Amino acid sequence: MSTPAEPGWGRGTRVRGTRQAEALASVLASLPGFLSAQQIHAELRRRGERIGLATVYRHLQVLSEDGRVDTIRDPSGETLYRRCRSESHHHHLICRSCGASVEVEGRAVEQWADKVAAEAGFTAVDHTVELFGLCPRCGAA
Repeated sequence: MSTPAEPGWGRGTRVRGTRQAEALASVLASLPGFLSAQQIHAELRRRGERIGLATVYRHLQVLSEDGRVDTIRDPSGETLYRRCRSESHHHHLICRSCGASVEVEGRAVEQWADKVAAEAGFTAVDHTVELFGLCPRCGAA
């Protein structure tokens, strides 16, 4: 898989190869943690990129669908984005104070989701699990 700094990142998407897609990839590669589309847009503007907020949303949606960007919903329901650091299915543990996040495997969650789906006769089930707490730094304060 290409990394955001490499040419062709986003290949196969509706946004491949555009200057805007490359600028977004660069910002996503450099920003820590999950951020809103508005925060990402503000950083692009700060860097001198002329890109509309609607375009940022459109690119983020495509990159999310391709699995290149992780998305979560914060406790208020806002969607946040981050460059995906893992190619395998994973979940996130996010500090509700500072926003720091770690990717975690959830075998128990996977087994539970499979069991619940099978009991209800469902197939091809997908899920999202977001865990919020206080990181060691914020929890010690």
